[in-house]
Amino acid sequence: MTDTHEPRDPELPGRLLVVERDALVPLLRSLPDADFARAVEACPGWTVRDVLAHCATVLTRVLERRFEPGVFSPESNERDIADRAERTHAQIIDELERGMTEAGPVIAQAGGVLDMIALGEWVHAGDLRDTFGVPGAYAGPGTPHALALLAWVTREKGHLPVHADLDDVDEPLRLGAADGARPPARFIGDSATLVRLYAGRSLDGMSYELVGAAAPELNIFG
Repeated sequence: MTDTHEPRDPELPGRLLVVERDALVPLLRSLPDADFARAVEACPGWTVRDVLAHCATVLTRVLERRFEPGVFSPESNERDIADRAERTHAQIIDELERGMTEAGPVIAQAGGVLDMIALGEWVHAGDLRDTFGVPGAYAGPGTPHALALLAWVTREKGHLPVHADLDDVDEPLRLGAADGARPPARFIGDSATLVRLYAGRSLDGMSYELVGAAAPELNIFG
C-alpha cells in the first residue's frame, strides 16, 4: 500500500512536469489553429488557448518568483490570459514548455508550498486531452507521479482519509489525513476517475464506487 506518511519527495513535482511536457507539447504543436478556440468544458468560459496561457503564466510566475497578493485568483488569472493576447499560439506553447522544463527545481526548493502547482498543470493537461477526445485523458505516463503527489498533497491539506483500490494500480492508495476523527472512505475504480474526483471534473460515464464520502468532499481545487 502506498503510505501517505512517507516524507515529501522534493523532486516529484518536477518529474511530473517533465513527463507531462514530453506527452503534451508534441500534441499541442500538431494542433491546427482552429483548435485553440475550442471551449474547454472543465474550465467554463475558457478556450484551449486560455488554458494554455494560464498554465504557462503560472509556471513563469514560479520561475520568476512573482507571487503578489491575489495571485491565482480568478481576476488575476483573467489578467494573465489577457496579457498574452498578442502572442502567437507557438509563443504560448514555448513559454509552457520552458516552464515545465525549468520549474521543478524552484518548486523543490519551496518546501512543499508550490507542489500543488505541478498537480494542477497535470490536471489541466488532462482537461485539454479531454477536450480533444483523447482516450485516457487524465491518465498516461505521468500517472504514478501524479498519484504519489496527490497522496502527499491531500495529507498536507488535512483532507479526509480515503482508501483507494485502483483497478489499474497494483497497490491500494491511501489519501488524506488519517487522524482517527473520521473512518476512511472507500474508493473503487481506476486512477483516471480518482483524479477526476479530486479535481472536480465531470464523472459522466465513469464507473466507480465511493462509500463514506460524497464526491464534492474530495475536490482539492474547489
